Amino acid sequence: MNFIITATLNAIKQIYNEEIAESVINIQETRKEFEGQVTIVVFPFTKISKKSPEETARAIGEYLVENVEDITDFNVVKGFLNLSIAESYWINLLNNELLSDDFGKIKSNGQKVMVEYSSPNTNKPLHLGHVRNNLLGYAVAELLKADGYEVFKVNLVNDRGIHICKSMLAWQKWGNGETPESSGLKGDHLVGKYYVIFDKEYKKEITALMAEGQTEDEAKKNAPLIKEAQQMLLAWEAGDEAVINLWKKMNGWVYAGFDISYKNLGVDFDKYYYESNTYLLGKDTVDEGLEKGVFFKKEDGSVWIDLTADGLDQKLVLRADGTSVYITQDLGTAQMKYDDFKMDQSIYVVGNEQDYHFKVLFLILEKLGKSWAKGLHHLSYGMVDLPSGKMKSREGTVVDADDLVAEMIDTARQKTEALGKINDFSDEEKDELYYNIGLGALKYFLLKVEPKKRLLFDPSESIDFQGHTGPFIQYTHARIKSLLLKAEYKSGVKSLEFGALSETELEMIMLLAKYPTEISTAAKAYSPAFLANYLYELAKLFNKFYHEVPPIVKEENAALKQHRLNICKLTADVLKSGTKILGINVPERM
Repeated sequence: MNFIITATLNAIKQIYNEEIAESVINIQETRKEFEGQVTIVVFPFTKISKKSPEETARAIGEYLVENVEDITDFNVVKGFLNLSIAESYWINLLNNELLSDDFGKIKSNGQKVMVEYSSPNTNKPLHLGHVRNNLLGYAVAELLKADGYEVFKVNLVNDRGIHICKSMLAWQKWGNGETPESSGLKGDHLVGKYYVIFDKEYKKEITALMAEGQTEDEAKKNAPLIKEAQQMLLAWEAGDEAVINLWKKMNGWVYAGFDISYKNLGVDFDKYYYESNTYLLGKDTVDEGLEKGVFFKKEDGSVWIDLTADGLDQKLVLRADGTSVYITQDLGTAQMKYDDFKMDQSIYVVGNEQDYHFKVLFLILEKLGKSWAKGLHHLSYGMVDLPSGKMKSREGTVVDADDLVAEMIDTARQKTEALGKINDFSDEEKDELYYNIGLGALKYFLLKVEPKKRLLFDPSESIDFQGHTGPFIQYTHARIKSLLLKAEYKSGVKSLEFGALSETELEMIMLLAKYPTEISTAAKAYSPAFLANYLYELAKLFNKFYHEVPPIVKEENAALKQHRLNICKLTADVLKSGTKILGINVPERM
């Protein structure tokens, strides 16, 4: 629509002898109840025209109809100028831009961006919260890639600390040499099992100590198990060979388990960072902050930063004994990541319980004079809830990611088999279809909601072939592919003269033309929800188009048939391309 902006600038110059900035011109899609396809908001021009919005709109409208071939008519509603665009413009747009191989491919902008997501602990399997994190992080990374950025996906693994030692100690005491092979459990589930055992045994000890007269706080500190775990952590930090070997073995089991979960979720990473390598980082940054007067030292030797003038509080950045706190290592890791990749932006995909932490982290880095700190962003997201009783997790409290994926695939199988349309599929094809539908339903349900919002996820509701769901979009794609096959569609043949466009055909072309803009809008907002909802609207409009026009396969007017098939083919391409960005596979047939 650049030609409308240019023409409006010319109109204002010719009528009012004034030049205005392009940014002043606000173009919108015309509301359904009015004639036209494009609306110009006229209110900003009244300062120049010194006339009412209606008079200003009429004057500009008359100029545009007289001087711009593709603008055929106009109407004025208060301060809004509604323009009717010639059918030939839309046909040319379809032929020359939308049907080209490059449509929807945005050129490189030369910018580098890092997306850090997943960030699991190596003492338990991935859970439902991790599922949203992984799917959101992956989709945001792919969106930015589609919008012309060079993207680096990284995973900072929390592989050390007292919680890791709890699993190690419990396995050492009660494991009897159990391995993933001997137990038949995925490695992350096996290690998670011993984390739960530790917690149960620890609680028993606390109860016993409280029965002897200790307070709950005293019992928590004095329980033999927690003291042993703390000793194990000190031994790990001291490089004790036996402890290090046990740590490597059990973490190895977990990584093998995570790899399967990541593969099932369809997510990947360009680089892994491990807290065991980064937890000592940041001390140099603390020294730098002290030199610059950004940090101050208290009498006990601890180092702090005072952020009260920024509406925050005082924050500890180094303990009195010289050991790091979380913010210390995050400062160091942020510097290391920048040194590794020199990115223009860095996005942390982390739940909203860490909002305050990231405010503090980014502010400290800015105060330290890190030029790249302005490019840091916390992509904060809300929790995911399940309807109670819908799923039981292994521990009875947290929903396991692998269980969720298995349930989605099983629900997809049940619902697909009930429709009875895949009797000619091989077993392998059926399994692939159930996987694609199950994961498509899960991903779409979690991604169609704005990241900041908390959401309620119902596995059964997400697999509905007629609702606002992934399977509805997948089914629409498969329906189009079947139609193109039946109609023996010829690719690369343009739409020629065939008569007037129907209202829905025009809507289809207009909506398809918005695809690159929708990618950019979603990328700039770090919100796959924009793209997810656009794809649903496109699938919904296509189904309206499909039911309104006479059967395309039987159409005798060759030019009209080709034109409508072109719209079908383009719709399938956009649905496939857009869902791929979201990490969703669309089957060729269902």
